[in-house]
Amino acid sequence: MADVFTPAKRSEVMSRIRSRGNRDTELRLIAIFREQGITGWRRHRPVFGKLDFVFPKLRVAVFVDGCFWHGCPQHYHAPAHNATFWRNKQAANRRRDLLVNRTLRKSGWRVLRIWEHSLTGDGHSVAARVRGMLESPLRGRD
Repeated sequence: MADVFTPAKRSEVMSRIRSRGNRDTELRLIAIFREQGITGWRRHRPVFGKLDFVFPKLRVAVFVDGCFWHGCPQHYHAPAHNATFWRNKQAANRRRDLLVNRTLRKSGWRVLRIWEHSLTGDGHSVAARVRGMLESPLRGRD
């Protein structure tokens, strides 16, 4: 199916899509945290990597990765239109994710990445993963 917009108009429309407050990801995880009684998290803290959620006292960084934007192995399907652009964009996103993970870990942070598709259902499995990270002993500290 052909795009109904010109390339310039499509670019303008896409540029207006914001990366925060996505109902399918960040807002759903907030709801899970509240339903499951997980506290101590903050958002939009000035930490390298634009973390979605941070537990500052425990130095835990949580990212919610969209299946499309971060290349979920189960759900990512590259668009047929402008395939080279999307292949490069997705590869760059993966490289950036690896850099952020490495940088944070070298700085003493623990990193948890949650796929968008994991946020469906009652949220018990996601909450268990978060609690596991929060309750695990800090490495290198006594």
